[in-house]
Formats: sequence, C-alpha cells, structure tokens
Amino acid sequence: MATRLVLSELVAAFEQRSGCRVAIESVGGVDAAKRVQAGEAFDVVILASDAIDKLIVSGHVLAGSKVDLVRSGVAVAVRADAPQPDISSEDAVRAAVLAARSISYSTGPSGVALARLFERWGIAGDIQGRIVQAPPGVPVGTLVARGEVELGFQQLSELMHLDGIRVLGPLPPAIQIITTFSAGVCSGSTQAEAVRAMLADMNTPEAAEAKRRQGMDPA
Repeated sequence: MATRLVLSELVAAFEQRSGCRVAIESVGGVDAAKRVQAGEAFDVVILASDAIDKLIVSGHVLAGSKVDLVRSGVAVAVRADAPQPDISSEDAVRAAVLAARSISYSTGPSGVALARLFERWGIAGDIQGRIVQAPPGVPVGTLVARGEVELGFQQLSELMHLDGIRVLGPLPPAIQIITTFSAGVCSGSTQAEAVRAMLADMNTPEAAEAKRRQGMDPA
C-alpha cells in the first residue's frame, strides 16, 4: 500500500510512452505475498525487498529479475486538531510513545521494526495494551483521523495525502526505519519482456521526481 500512489503515477507515464496497458492491484504486503505464493496469476509483484527475496527462493519470482524501485521512511502523525508532541530526537519520540493513550503501526516491515524498537527501549510491556494494530491494507492514518488512535506511525507516502491528520514529520535519523521496495517478475508471467521494460522506465530520472513527490527516494 505504501507504493500505491507512486506506482499509479509511474504506470500512467509508462502507458503513455509505451502504449502498453497495465492493471495494478494494491493490497497489503502480507496479502500480496500470500496471493503470489498461492499461485495467483500476476506478471509482476512489488513488495519490500526482503519479501521479494523470499519469493525468489520459493520459486514464485524469477531469479535475476529483482529491481529496487524506492526507499521509504516512516513518519509520525496525530489527529489534525490534537496537541503536537515533540519528535525531534529519539528520547522525544520515546516520551511521546509513553505519553500516548493509543499507538498504531502497520503489519508491514516498518511495523515489525517499530515493535523491535519498543522492545529495545524496554517499554514494549508497558504499552502493549495501548497498541492498536491496523488491519492489512488499512492506513494507520485513517485510524488517527477517526480518533481511534492518538499516535500513528507509517510510511510517509501513506500519511501525507490523508485528510484529518497532521504529519509531525519523519522519525529522527537515529531511529528512522527505511524500507526498500522492489519488484520482481513472477515465474508464471507471459509478459516478462514488457515487465522488464516497465521496471526500467520506473527507474529513469523522470521517475525519480515522481518518487520524491510521493514522499519517497529513488532506490
């Protein structure tokens, strides 16, 4: 889901240049990986880099076809009308988490990394009852906007266009969580050449500007 908007923009540009039509289905990363593993017919899959590696090992993605597309960082959000806690340093973020009545993060790689961070801080047990896990495919920001969650953590690209929330900013560098999203050609694809042409188009200098507009960096 983190790549949904940037992929929409990149695909539209590729379609215009190539005349090739592309249909993208955006779902949570966990669901996407399961569907590829279950043998659903896709030409290409775009997921966190380590998830693509696992699909290559399992034979669902062609070896040698992996292409890194974007690097994506985690940001912090509160409801638009809520007080804005300080997140300028690691200690400030830790204090904000401890003070929050409820906290949410995704089921994706950034959520896993945040859970590890809370464990490293020694506060995982203290906040366990306040964690609201966003279901796969549901943006954390929507829970924040509805007032169901006080402090939300998710990829900046998933937060920056949502109404009803205020993005406080990215996590400070000391604890920033960067996810590289990559693509791979699915083993059963009958359009492998077209997929490779599209992925090459997605890594041009023109594409880099689109990635930055959507809160990501070129990989």
